[in-house]
Amino acid sequence: MNKNVNKKTPVILITGYLGSGKTTLLQGLLESGDNSGLALVINDMGSVNVDSKLIKNENCLQETAKMVELQNGCICCSLREEFMNQIEELSKDQRVEKIIVEASGISNPASIAEGFLMSEEESDSSGVYLQSIITVVDGDRLYCEFLDEMKEQLNDEGEEEPDIINLVMDQIEFCSTIILNKCDLLNPAKIEQVISTIKQIQPEAEIIQTTWGKVDTRLIFDGREFDYDRVMNSSSLQKALAREKQLDDSGTDDYGVSSFVYEERRAFDRESFMELLENNYPETIIRAKGYIWFSDDSVHAQLFEQAGKTPQFQKLPVGWRHFQMTRKRRFFTIIRMCWKIGMRFMVTA
Repeated sequence: MNKNVNKKTPVILITGYLGSGKTTLLQGLLESGDNSGLALVINDMGSVNVDSKLIKNENCLQETAKMVELQNGCICCSLREEFMNQIEELSKDQRVEKIIVEASGISNPASIAEGFLMSEEESDSSGVYLQSIITVVDGDRLYCEFLDEMKEQLNDEGEEEPDIINLVMDQIEFCSTIILNKCDLLNPAKIEQVISTIKQIQPEAEIIQTTWGKVDTRLIFDGREFDYDRVMNSSSLQKALAREKQLDDSGTDDYGVSSFVYEERRAFDRESFMELLENNYPETIIRAKGYIWFSDDSVHAQLFEQAGKTPQFQKLPVGWRHFQMTRKRRFFTIIRMCWKIGMRFMVTA
């Protein structure tokens, strides 16, 4: 890759599996420092960009230069060309000094990095360069759901399929820094097991242990840079890109994951909703995130999140901008759900 990057706009890419804490990390970065000259690109695989709505409600966002939303696809494949065009346009804005990109949870950073290489090969006038790739890892979920399969995959020399395990491993491998999040949910022995497995996949990246995505901003903005040439010439990259091509050729939804958006103006019955979460929640729903409200509280909307087996609620302030009560408009529920293909799910208010 061209080393003359002094006049180019640096791009920091934040990746990580569904529910790992990418948006929480980004919110923390925005709250912690001077955001002037900063542009954001928020990617969501679904038709509703829930994460961008959360970011928009950060008061510090007003200090940023621009925010671009890319949804209904991933910037590693179906939206890659549009993504590259968008960041090239941002680089032409004199106010923009740095671009932060939050990729969707099923985006493969290897393919995104390839997009930067192709852009530079096609045009000597590219205005951006990939400064770093930050991968956020949910330590608790990796230990509980993925660790055993990852160990098996590391010892298996057979052909690798384009599945979720390989996606998570690709996200760990193709990065310069790993944010090991939700460490408060694991004891030291389990954290050590997680770190040991991560280092087998990516021995060179800096690993930062954290809770709720709290990180010194200097480690993100001025941290270790992505070794572009080493990675682009590696056999691992070629395997990852081959899996991406296999997905494209088969016409399969990304890594066997699809999504839908549930919208309803009627309020949920709190007791029934909790019963659903505790006893009847389908295991095939691997991620849900959105805004809901309950019939016993007409004042507050709630941010509902579920990643793996962990549901969370956050009561939003009265008058929260996107769900403000007016005479003509009530709160409404909108939840984006991701599920493994092969099931159907219905929820009633």
